[in-house]
Amino acid sequence: MGLSDDNVLQPLNAANRRQKKALFRQPVRPLALRPNTTVADLVEGMAGMSIQARNIGQCAQVLERMLKDPARPTVFLGLAGPLIAAGLRKVIRDLIEAGVVDVVVSTGAILYQDIYQARGFRHYQGDVDADDSALRDLYIDRIYDTYVDEEKFWDTDVWCGELANELPPGPTSSRAYLDFVASRLEDDESILVTCRKHGVPVFCPALNDSSIGIGLTHHRHLAHREGRTPLAIDSIRDNYELTQIVVQSNMTSAIYIAGGVPKNYINDSVVMSYIFGLERGHEYAVQVTTAVTADGGLSSSTLSEARSWGKIKKEAKFAMAWVEPSVALPLLAGYVLQRNLAKGRGRLHLTWDGEILRELRADPRKHRGR
Repeated sequence: MGLSDDNVLQPLNAANRRQKKALFRQPVRPLALRPNTTVADLVEGMAGMSIQARNIGQCAQVLERMLKDPARPTVFLGLAGPLIAAGLRKVIRDLIEAGVVDVVVSTGAILYQDIYQARGFRHYQGDVDADDSALRDLYIDRIYDTYVDEEKFWDTDVWCGELANELPPGPTSSRAYLDFVASRLEDDESILVTCRKHGVPVFCPALNDSSIGIGLTHHRHLAHREGRTPLAIDSIRDNYELTQIVVQSNMTSAIYIAGGVPKNYINDSVVMSYIFGLERGHEYAVQVTTAVTADGGLSSSTLSEARSWGKIKKEAKFAMAWVEPSVALPLLAGYVLQRNLAKGRGRLHLTWDGEILRELRADPRKHRGR
């Protein structure tokens, strides 16, 4: 049966043909997997696919430009979510060891669980359908499908509080406190220990919202009971210290694993550069998340929306992938490490005088090569 005149496609004019041809310029490239395909090969191949695979590939491309930029942008790593429970501790540590990261901004839970493991305790594979009432009777805490030992958590809470007794009383930054904590740990696989080894500052803008905060609250209670002045984490000092890093950097960039307070905090440090008479914005940004955008949240906006606030430059290179971090981070970290993208980048050296950043200096950039 032939088509009626009403169903016949109308011929395209020349302008439509040109537009159609332009939209068809890039075919989807089917992923080819071989016995010797590496993680880096896989991620590069994903850039030619569609949906979130393409977004992962595009994140990798932005990371490459970020780390190869001769202007050497300061890289801020924002960490949120149950990353240690997911088994990503060494992945994060290896990125720091390789020189990919210059500043870490994290939730307290991630850093606390890094401390917990550095003290010899473990996370265990559990069951998302476990009987949580029965787990409570055994002092087992559940993080989705992961178990931790409540007795060892309590021991670590107290330990974090006791360390505060060794520091001068009064206000300090989370950076200074966490650096001191790292000095009391002996674990080469620790995120905090690796950061201290390489002079990478670690900030936790919501430190009180974690088991570290529980330990410091215990410290405060004992100090008041004994008539002593307790240590106090000054979150505005954190603002001030982080903003000084922003304004003394040639340029800045950000890698956001999930979102939350760390993402908003890093972005706000860019906005706060106005305090020093400057207008800054990230040159590069990457985010992997599962948060939705329809509710207007997404932990202080999509990266595109952040341009309207000046948090990310209008001409910035950025990419986002809606992929759960226990999957997304190993893929992107594998790409960065296997392609050796941080080779020749050199380290940042920060000289602090209390809360004043006296100097931010980068090692000379060395010859790259692959």
